[in-house]
Formats: sequence, C-alpha cells, structure tokens
Amino acid sequence: MKVLLVHNRYRSASPSGEDRVVDQEGEALEVAGHTVERFERFSDDIASGPVAQRALVPFRVVWSDQSRRSLQATLRRLRPDVVHVHNTFPLLSPSVLYACRSEGVPVVATLHNYALVCANGALFRDGAVCHDCIGRLPLPAVRHGCYRDSPLATVPVATGMVAHRQAWRNMVSAYIFISDSQRALLADGLPQSRLFVKPNFVGATPTPIVGRDEIVVYAGRLAPAKGIPLLMEAWDRYASGGGRRLRLVIAGAGPLGADVAAWASTRPSVELVGMLDRTACSLLMGRSRAVVIPSVWQETFGLVAIEAMAMAVPSVATRRGSFPELITDGRDGVLFDPDDVAALPAIFEDIETNPTRYEALGQTAYETYGARFSVEGNMSALEAIYQFATDNLAR
Repeated sequence: MKVLLVHNRYRSASPSGEDRVVDQEGEALEVAGHTVERFERFSDDIASGPVAQRALVPFRVVWSDQSRRSLQATLRRLRPDVVHVHNTFPLLSPSVLYACRSEGVPVVATLHNYALVCANGALFRDGAVCHDCIGRLPLPAVRHGCYRDSPLATVPVATGMVAHRQAWRNMVSAYIFISDSQRALLADGLPQSRLFVKPNFVGATPTPIVGRDEIVVYAGRLAPAKGIPLLMEAWDRYASGGGRRLRLVIAGAGPLGADVAAWASTRPSVELVGMLDRTACSLLMGRSRAVVIPSVWQETFGLVAIEAMAMAVPSVATRRGSFPELITDGRDGVLFDPDDVAALPAIFEDIETNPTRYEALGQTAYETYGARFSVEGNMSALEAIYQFATDNLAR
C-alpha cells in the first residue's frame, strides 16, 4: 500500500510526542513493506520567514490555499492509496482535507489532542481541566483567550475550528483516537462507524537495564499542564522527612524551565539535565526506580509511560485522562489522585522503602509493553484501518 503522511511538525524548541509518533509509524510501515511518502510543513520555518509571510500565519491557520494546491499536485503525482493526516496546525490548515476529497483519496486522521473542540488543544485552562468550549465554540475560547492567553490570537484558531467543523465530520474516512478516554470527549457529532481506537507504540529501545540507581525520573515538557508545580511540591514534602535516599532527575524543557532550574539549584536531591535525545532519555529512565508522570490535564496518551514499560520500569501517574487505560494500578505501575497533596510524597517514600516491589512492577510493565504496545500488533491494527478507509471512502 502507498501511504502519504501529512503532518505539520512542531517547533524544535518545543518538541512534541506527536512528531515522534509520526516518525515511528512511518518507519514501521516501511519495515512492513509499505511505500511511505511525506507531505510536511515545519513550524520552525515561521520564525525564519520574512515579516510579510509571518503576518499571514493567522490567516493560513483558517485556510492555506498554498497547502491545498501543493498537496493536490502531490496527490496527482504520487497517487497514494491513503492519506494519513496527523497535525495540520498552523501551516497546513484543514484545506488539506479538501484537496484529498477533490482527488478522491481516502483520509485517515489520527486525533492526537483535543484540537477539534478546544482552541489550545488540551482542555486545560488556568491550571485546571476545562470543558467550556465543548459544543459551545467559539465564544468561550475567545473570551478566555485560550490560545496563547490572547483573545486576539484565539480568534483565527477558533474561527478555523468552526468554519471547518463539517469538513472534519464529512471528509475523513477513518478517525483514529489514541485512547478510549479521548474518544469519549471527541466522538460526539462524528460518524460512529468510522471511529477507531489505536494506541501509540514504542519502537526499538535499548535493552532493559539490570539494576537501578536510587533515582526517580520526570521526562517531559516543563509546563503547568504536565503537573510540574505538583511535582515540585510533592518532592519538597517527601524530602522534608530527612534522611531520604532517593534523588529526582528532571529531563526536559518548557515554559517553566527557569522556575524549575531555580528550584532545583537549592535542592541537592534534584538534578535538572535539560532536553535529552530519545536514546539518552530511555537509558536515564532505565536506571530509575520509577518514572513519575504528574500530568493534571486529561492526557490523550502518555507515551512516556510506554517508553518506561519498554525499559522494564514502572510509572507513577495521575488517575486522569488515558493513564488508567495504560497502567493497571498495583500491577504494572501506580496511579494516584492529583488532588490529594499527600499521595505523591507517600509514593516517593514507598519507592524508597520498598525497592523490590517496584522492581516487580517494572517486570510486569515490560510484559504489558510486549502484549499491548508492540510494533507488530500496532501495525496490524493500522493496516486494518487503512483497508477500512479505502473500502469506505467518505463522500
């Protein structure tokens, strides 16, 4: 099968798991014998472009005729069996759906976030989960300034969402949700027969490490929605007990980077290592007793939890969003209530005092990875979705 991947890559200064998922799926498809082509735009190009071009970005969010015409020409040249759309924001725009329809090519769309119903894509505002815009766009989004905390910047984003609502409902042959919890929030109004749930996966990883250091690891974006304030408060509560042996290693970057650096500089038990490449990050997680995932938003899929499983390391994650689907509490990881301020410090203490328990959780986590998140099972599911799309072209 010939597959065209359509994706707007995120800024390199703000890396996204979506980019990694697209790359991994593309590589796995090629290994499985499919022909994979790419139609991509790069958000890094915005900053380096001329002033006039940057000024047009808000308009391209709503409609990019350049992307439509370019994709249409690509479709005529390549004649793919299916187009797999991932992220269209901000340079591609939903105009790519219209190009596919005009050429009669089926579209499979992976919905990585909540961008169909939320201007910031996260259903998270002012430090808390927010569902104000579900079924009520665009006014709440503009009023709250949900995109970049600016009502003005939110206008084109919300306008595009409303203007192309019917396109997203009628021009997609198959929708892929990455968790059941995400599907429950986004499925309303979409054609139910075309909805599929296929989790992300982790490809080749280093061999799991035998033996652990006395560390717990946070690996991800340093942002409020990821629970960084919760993590810092919980660590201070744990460390205040005195005589603690665990250390916290934080890998990542983001808007709270300066705050985290200042905090870590006064705490000998905390090490901030910055952004790491995937191999270095996997090896860091592999040395740890546990990977902590304190997300306070309804995360659509916790890829880092699966990466930890692949290294035979258990995750400690919030009982929110997709994590209860990915992790079986007390079997291959630990879940906690993010609203309980005492929960995470108590888990840190348990990791320190019961290392053999977490070693056992890690071994079961590795089994879970093999059974549920392997490349082979994921490719079989993806191929079946592609076949459905080609047999059931949206009209």
